[in-house]
Amino acid sequence: MIYQSRLKDGLLDRLFEAIMLLKDTEECYRFFEDICTVAELKALAQRLEVAKMLEANYTYGEIASKTGASTATVSRVKKCLNFGADGYKLVLDRLPENKKQEV
Repeated sequence: MIYQSRLKDGLLDRLFEAIMLLKDTEECYRFFEDICTVAELKALAQRLEVAKMLEANYTYGEIASKTGASTATVSRVKKCLNFGADGYKLVLDRLPENKKQEV
């Protein structure tokens, strides 16, 4: 089944196409440091870590304590995990550290 985003538009398509052109972590750092603020990048990284911890069954309190995320952020990420587009799950399943845990 093809995913149909409610956000889809030409500008976002162009952004995602640009991201897919990045070849390694260094290129990602270079691009994202230019396109995002430090706070935006840290917030994105924090949300991914929150999702990883939620999938590992950490409590909201443990997650907030270890990541510095507010419980509201933890709750929003949990809502995305339960009712979102499965983007977090897609990425978490592909991350190398998660694949090692499966072995």
